[in-house]
Amino acid sequence: MNDAPPSGVPVPSPRIASNGKRGLSNYPARGESAFALLSAALLILSFPNFDLWFLAWLSLVPLFVVLARRPSSTVAFVLGWLWDVTFFYGTCYWLTYSMIRYGHLPGWLAYSLLVIPVALVAVFPALTCVVLVRLLTRWGSVALFAAPFAWVSFEWARLGITGQLWNAIGYSQAYVPALIQPAHWGGVYAVGFLIVTFNSAIAYLFVERTKRALAIGITILMIVAGITLAPELTFLTNSTMARARPDLIVVAVQPNVPMEPVSEPAISQALLDRHRSLSTEALQDSDRKHRPVDTAARGTGSDPDRFAQVAPPAIPHLVIWPESPMNFAYGNDRQLRELLANFAITNRTALLFNSLERAPQGGDYNSALLINEAGQLSAQYDKIRLMPFGEYVPLPRWMPGSNAIAPMVGGFTAGTRYSLMPVGQTRAGVFICFESAFPEIARALMNEGAGVLINISNDGYLGPTPVMRQHLANSIFRAVENNREVLRVTNTGLTAYISRRGKVEDIAPAFQPAVRTWEVNNNGSRTFYAQYGEVFVGFCAFVTLIALAIAERKTIRRARKLTGEPIELR
Repeated sequence: MNDAPPSGVPVPSPRIASNGKRGLSNYPARGESAFALLSAALLILSFPNFDLWFLAWLSLVPLFVVLARRPSSTVAFVLGWLWDVTFFYGTCYWLTYSMIRYGHLPGWLAYSLLVIPVALVAVFPALTCVVLVRLLTRWGSVALFAAPFAWVSFEWARLGITGQLWNAIGYSQAYVPALIQPAHWGGVYAVGFLIVTFNSAIAYLFVERTKRALAIGITILMIVAGITLAPELTFLTNSTMARARPDLIVVAVQPNVPMEPVSEPAISQALLDRHRSLSTEALQDSDRKHRPVDTAARGTGSDPDRFAQVAPPAIPHLVIWPESPMNFAYGNDRQLRELLANFAITNRTALLFNSLERAPQGGDYNSALLINEAGQLSAQYDKIRLMPFGEYVPLPRWMPGSNAIAPMVGGFTAGTRYSLMPVGQTRAGVFICFESAFPEIARALMNEGAGVLINISNDGYLGPTPVMRQHLANSIFRAVENNREVLRVTNTGLTAYISRRGKVEDIAPAFQPAVRTWEVNNNGSRTFYAQYGEVFVGFCAFVTLIALAIAERKTIRRARKLTGEPIELR
């Protein structure tokens, strides 16, 4: 058996220096660091608000070429960490907006504090690069094709450990429906896998530059293109199907409630009146199309008992008010309960809105409540995934300072049940704010029987920054993954209808009061991803672990055979 190392690939060698220190060659050269920074810059440009999405398919090539030409674990870790610090800082700088505007921190301090979480999250791409160079050491440049397996595996690990998957590489394609259909079977990880595979193939061509490499690279690129575009071609073939009669008419209200606290009752009343007037006007417009009878009576507010006797319409209506600083407390506010009941009865509509509700064991739920056409509370969903340092303190109580932070953040309690909202024959699944970034939330609601998904959100505290389109990108993928329409209703934007294939339609302008009316259908088959979840990325993680185990075992065995002594791997 031939145990010779692959041509052109360095074999790990023992540390020989008598002074016990590593040589400078174990760290990235300036040119190598520049390549990592170039990769980060290209990927930054592929995300909102630059939206040069096609650059994602080339962005990792400079980084991969450097790793393939000098597969050192130390170099790989440093370059991977540098790449991700640059990328996350360049795409998530908006995290400083609330610190500066509402926390009144100096700009230099806010931007300095952002380095801390970014540096921690950057460990995951750094470890991805380390795994890749261990495989390159064993199998040579062909191991570049293991990069997509490792990449999505560590994205999955990042979600599991840190609780966030923000700006995973697949999200760069969110606004190109034709390229995100593989999410049907593998979620955002499948799209990311294909992007990284494409980058790996191009990097392989740069490193090898042989006819054999050209054949392999072009074949891989064609396979990626086929897998990516095949679902879109199927859709185009069947796109002549007529749209069915709607099962539900939805009025989405974007009230544009200011983020600054409101202390004057007159201002609060004016904002509540804005919610009602926007809703009533849209319902009256809908009447002219869907309810030709009794349209003059809607919204007058007179004699609500009269309308309680009106038969339910053929097409049910649902008004949605978003998460906002209104801080409704339905359970503790009798006047609000009476007002909303009167609104629902008078307008013959169900109403979905955000409310602060008491939890049984103390604390509060961030909840979505449904008032039916009879003015009664019929469903409640309590937010399951809370925002760290926004809705709870992710620190043990014994830690110094944790009790001081809690009053400033709030003691919200996480919900435990995936409750659905019944409106007519439709059952809607609601997720609140950044729960859209967790694929398992939408998938669980869909598997409970949701015919449509609704995201109520408030991004106003982060200002007119790229977060608005980045947040919307999460809901786009939830639509494709579950083959369900997603209705995104926000306080300040971006309110939008998202089709099952991820097309964003009828988007409302940011930071302006607006209202949208949408027709919703329940039909839609269950996708592989909705049914089986993270099977694909789990398989990728399994392949990565097996490949790494084989590579490490054979690398150590080869090194010992060549040197005749134990080795400490670099």
